[in-house]
Amino acid sequence: MKQPLVKTRRCAIYTRVSTDHGLEQDFNSLDAQREAAEAFIKSQSHEGWRLIEAAYDDGGFSGGSMERPALLRLLDDIRSGLVDVVVVYKVDRLTRSLADFAKLVELFDAQGVSFVSVTQAFNTTSSMGRLTLNVLLSFAQFEREVTGERIRDKISASKKKGIWVGGVVPLGYRVEDKRLLIDEAEAETVRMIFERYLALGSMLPLLAELHDRGVRTRRRALATGQTIGGIPFTKGPLAHLLKNRTYIGEINHKGTSYPGEHQPIIDPALFEAVQAMLAKNLQVHRATRSASEALLLGLLVDDRGNTMTPSYSNKGGVRYRYYVSRALTEGRQKNAGSVARVSAPEIETLVSNALQSLEQVSSADQPSDAPLHIKQIVDRVIIAKGEITIRLTDEAAEAAGQQAIILPWSRKPTRIRREIIAPDRVDQRPIRSETRTTLVQAIAKGRLWLNELVSGELPDPDAIAKREGRSKRSVHMMLSLAFLAPDIVEAAVAGTLPRGIGVTRLTDLPSSWVMQREKLGLPARA
Repeated sequence: MKQPLVKTRRCAIYTRVSTDHGLEQDFNSLDAQREAAEAFIKSQSHEGWRLIEAAYDDGGFSGGSMERPALLRLLDDIRSGLVDVVVVYKVDRLTRSLADFAKLVELFDAQGVSFVSVTQAFNTTSSMGRLTLNVLLSFAQFEREVTGERIRDKISASKKKGIWVGGVVPLGYRVEDKRLLIDEAEAETVRMIFERYLALGSMLPLLAELHDRGVRTRRRALATGQTIGGIPFTKGPLAHLLKNRTYIGEINHKGTSYPGEHQPIIDPALFEAVQAMLAKNLQVHRATRSASEALLLGLLVDDRGNTMTPSYSNKGGVRYRYYVSRALTEGRQKNAGSVARVSAPEIETLVSNALQSLEQVSSADQPSDAPLHIKQIVDRVIIAKGEITIRLTDEAAEAAGQQAIILPWSRKPTRIRREIIAPDRVDQRPIRSETRTTLVQAIAKGRLWLNELVSGELPDPDAIAKREGRSKRSVHMMLSLAFLAPDIVEAAVAGTLPRGIGVTRLTDLPSSWVMQREKLGLPARA
């Protein structure tokens, strides 16, 4: 009699260990798990079980999370239909979370994949197997939570005794034998920072001085091998350093400080004087913010994510208000956006006018001359060279039917431009031939793109920007050339436009042909 054909079942072994301790050994815990699983698969060879070549080993990853590289690769291969059976040494090697286990079982069932534990005989295709697994996982999760509580209690007890239990080592210290020791070279820098803050009385001048001196944060390597730090101080890290009670020999835990075993770097009297100065400046800052007339306070950012803070200057008895990028005030000019300083009245007027046009977000019973509640409507205002983006809050966006408002914008010249106005009888010089060529090509491209949008060949300007490798702003500017008055286009083709009129001046003109001529200074048509 012919033997019945046995279907081959592709088996993947998954191994995991919570810590990386001992992984450097020739035969470690992962190897032991894999050896047991391979032996089990070999014992089931008569059922058609065959081990696949891919290895799924997670060393040093907790079972309480699904964010494990080997597990994620295994799940991708399961979705791709490359695995029929998942073999583990114990159930908790796969996960210690009931919620995660439910997700895994759902995926296994959807893909027709079986789950096997070498030391616990289970079959997840049966309800009894699932029940037993859930019971085991409940205990595994309980064990993980109890272990976490025990570790937290131990850390709390150690800190109350003033023992350093790890974490980011403060500037000025180094760790030897799990103890904080003073690094004299860095300690001098820390003392200088405290003394200079007390002398200058403000954070921003201190940031500028530290930047000029080349003082940087400490470089440190992460467990992933990535190196961070080694950059100029910013306001947040500097404030944290000035408030760190580790420098007076204390260990902080959940808002309470305890005498530490390490030596202090800063004299307690100096530290308390700095804390008093910080508290005083904070009160002044809050009072200034509450009384500030800056309409976009806390909302305006540059195109690199830096907050634009209110500022002002007095000249000739007149007060001029500005918004200045925090990167500029902190001495990080290279990190500032394309617009680092802008006139406050100008930007506030533009934003207010744009919001007033949104009738859907204005209250019906609100008087027309009442100021808008900006923070109820606006989530963020991003200013960049060439445009302003007003992002609406969720409620305002739902009412207005749009997520954001994009306004064309260009900086007004700081110097008055003086021109000689020639009489009408004097002919103006025409544009250069190179300008004419560039202008005609731009108009032709704008009309071509408009035809593609009107015909439905392309869905929106974003598709054009992606195809052409341009910014959205550039595409919109080019499209505006398709709406020029016919006589302006004819003059551009003939090269008779006055010199000084190029692509930049012709973009974003009003839709009215009459207003286009007026804005360009061209004579009105009869």
